[in-house]
Amino acid sequence: MKVHAKSNEDVFEKMSVGEAVRTMAVPAVAAQLIVLIYNLADTFYVGRTNNPFMVAGVSLILPLFNVAVAVGALFGAGGGALLPRLLAVDRKDEATRVSAYCLRLGLLTAAAFALLILLFMRPLLHLLGAGENTFGYARQYVLMVLVLGGIPTICSNVLSNLIRSLGLSRESGIGVALGGVLNLALDPLFMFVILPKGCEVLGVGIATLLSGIISCAYCLFVFRKKQKVIGVNLTVPLPETESRRRVFLVGIPSSIGGLLFDLDYMVLDKLMSGYGDIPLAAIGIVLKAERLPQQTGIGLCQAMVPLVAYSYAKRDFRRVRRIMARILGIGLAMALISITVYELFPHQIMRLFIADPATLEIGVKFLRIRSLAAGIMFFCFFVVFLYQAIGNGVMSMALVVLRWLVLNIPMLFLLNRLMGMVGLVWSQVISDVISVILSYAILAKSMKSWQSEADREGERIGQ
Repeated sequence: MKVHAKSNEDVFEKMSVGEAVRTMAVPAVAAQLIVLIYNLADTFYVGRTNNPFMVAGVSLILPLFNVAVAVGALFGAGGGALLPRLLAVDRKDEATRVSAYCLRLGLLTAAAFALLILLFMRPLLHLLGAGENTFGYARQYVLMVLVLGGIPTICSNVLSNLIRSLGLSRESGIGVALGGVLNLALDPLFMFVILPKGCEVLGVGIATLLSGIISCAYCLFVFRKKQKVIGVNLTVPLPETESRRRVFLVGIPSSIGGLLFDLDYMVLDKLMSGYGDIPLAAIGIVLKAERLPQQTGIGLCQAMVPLVAYSYAKRDFRRVRRIMARILGIGLAMALISITVYELFPHQIMRLFIADPATLEIGVKFLRIRSLAAGIMFFCFFVVFLYQAIGNGVMSMALVVLRWLVLNIPMLFLLNRLMGMVGLVWSQVISDVISVILSYAILAKSMKSWQSEADREGERIGQ
């Protein structure tokens, strides 16, 4: 127990900013890249069938899968942002109660989510754009991945966030990555060996389900191993009312952000389905291929949250600014590399998923356009995660609503009307440019306020 606590203090306080960022970011980013592979694996292997209807059926489920992740974020992100701040002021008992509280609610909401998907599966799939050729495949996949796999998917999200918030980024990363590695191995086994031809989508669904269960089991094992720090006993008392309020204050914007991100994909898929199954399959592949900069950015931001939260609670604003600068620089550099790769090698990237000439031709055009949003999209993530780290749920919510409800989703309808299919693809870039300008103005004002507070603190100490 004492050894782990000391290690956590080293990450949050004693390590240099560069070393602390590396310690937290490398496992977090690596785990997110495995998540990327996890998400791409199903589409990749189904694409080997060269059946665009199978590809479209699997791709249609991405929004619903993201809903599951968003549900987990309600308690994972909310509790994960609060725990470092409690540890910074030496309130470990309250941190234990908060972690158990988040896990309890995560289990309940996961069960409710899986039941709702089961009861309303048909209208949901039609809403997402499933047609006569794609409905059967989409149904097989959602039954395995979200109805039977909803609980392990959501609980893994909650647990990995809580574990990372204590400075245990390596353990959290292993838990996240484990599911992706297993999925890579099990997909071809179930698709091409165990199940007969024509059941490829069912095969990847079963493989994804099993991978999720094993990943969740590992996270529970780590959670139990660290129980003296974060608590696994679901019978511990409830945390204080203020702590519960703070979990939801940050968790709700994080969850809603994921849901609105998901809604944006749903609207895009629905509008694109009006142009036929081939464009729908193409945009489904592109939305997964563009996840490289997205998942990298999310990993960096996840690593930033506990570091900033702890230092902010300690009122060490100088360290907060240095952490921010380091994360932002790394994220923008990696986004630039991603854009370069997508612009130079779009054909090769698309061929990794499908060889159908019609889908390939449209997909290359879509990928080159959508990839331009990588850098500006990272900055949008960065600012939202930053406000979550400091517990400012109101500002986090405002930025989420601004980006999705005010800008991105309305832009889809507007550009679809003005430019048609191509307008749908350009909408992300245009709306995110506006979002970045507004987010930067808000962040600059906050940083000026932090500097003033730091100056006042320095004057007080000097007196």
